[in-house]
Amino acid sequence: MRSGLLILALILCLTGVTNPGLTAAAEKSYYSPIINVDVENSRILISTLGAVFWVEVPDEAKAHIEKLPQSGLVDIVVETREGQPPLLKTWKVKSGESTCLHFDGKVCK
Repeated sequence: MRSGLLILALILCLTGVTNPGLTAAAEKSYYSPIINVDVENSRILISTLGAVFWVEVPDEAKAHIEKLPQSGLVDIVVETREGQPPLLKTWKVKSGESTCLHFDGKVCK
């Protein structure tokens, strides 16, 4: 548990989240397994570089997140936000079965 907190602190420092003067909304891309899809709270749990974190899902994607494959790999683009979890912009399913392989921010393809 302690090592997880240290890793999280290191990642936050490296990404500038701990220094509000240096942060701004920006897009980031993650290639990650889907650990959990929380349809009720409109969020997706992903993992990258040893960190596990939630990604919030906008209204446009809420109807489609249940189509994401558990443990499947996705290429996900998010908008970083100061003091809040990242916000989903797009995804492309790279492995796993899904009826929504590509979400472009508005519709599934």
